[in-house]
Amino acid sequence: MTDVLLNTELKLERVHRGKVRDIYAVGERLLFVASDRLSAFDVVFDQGIPNKGRVLTHVSKFWVDALEGCRPYHLVTDKLGDMGLDAPPAELDGRSMLVEKLEMLPVECVIRGYLVGSGWKDYEATGAICGHVLPEGLQNGDRLPDPIFTPATKADVGDHDENVDFDHVVATVGGAVAEELRERSIAIFGEASARAQEQGLVLVDTKLEFGRRSDGTIVLGDEVLTPDSSRYWDAAEAEAAPRGETPPSFDKQIVRNYLETLDWNKQPPPPLLPAEIIARTAARYLELVERLTGAPLPLPS
Repeated sequence: MTDVLLNTELKLERVHRGKVRDIYAVGERLLFVASDRLSAFDVVFDQGIPNKGRVLTHVSKFWVDALEGCRPYHLVTDKLGDMGLDAPPAELDGRSMLVEKLEMLPVECVIRGYLVGSGWKDYEATGAICGHVLPEGLQNGDRLPDPIFTPATKADVGDHDENVDFDHVVATVGGAVAEELRERSIAIFGEASARAQEQGLVLVDTKLEFGRRSDGTIVLGDEVLTPDSSRYWDAAEAEAAPRGETPPSFDKQIVRNYLETLDWNKQPPPPLLPAEIIARTAARYLELVERLTGAPLPLPS
């Protein structure tokens, strides 16, 4: 099944439409549906990546099952028949999660093991990332001495997340919660890095989100260690890459690289993507699933 799901219109109250996920109210719970929508440079495209939503859902479930540090997680069930929905469309299978309704904390918990992306840009400009002063002389793609917690603000669709320091998190959610977010995020990253290494992969960085139950319990939410929220490299390619250069990642970097060749101002409307770029990106997502889990992505018949 390779049809692309860009939008959902269910007979439920839709409470949010994000770059990728549509969220519906189901009683006291929420239905997360991961579409195949593609965003790049904070612009949502009119085309999607086949099975991308299923990849994100499958990888999240894989990690939550594999890592003790991911629990508690907000998932109630990912089985379509157990969600209490009235005749749910078959297209939701494999891309849906019924989850707890939490008070989501307004912090993106970013953990970096390597100096790349916006972290590299911040380091070039200031020698630091989110208040972490780093050794001099580092280059793009270098491994950091230890993984660091580099939080960011949550941005609306079309806006940019902004890197902030730990004091900002403390001021936002309080000291005890900020400490818990940092400790749990770094622990999850460490567990996942070791597991990825066993599969010949490098977990470069990731972004986690947490919410709070009514009793104050902090619960991991949203997607977990997916190719949309994380950067993975092939370990052998990373080892062979010249210092200052980074290997290709298992995500939509193929799309970003193509877009950089265009005369486009990175504002809507987005340009049309060639079929070859979409196919290569879809294959990259599927390759990560098989590398991580040891099996191809299960697809509905």
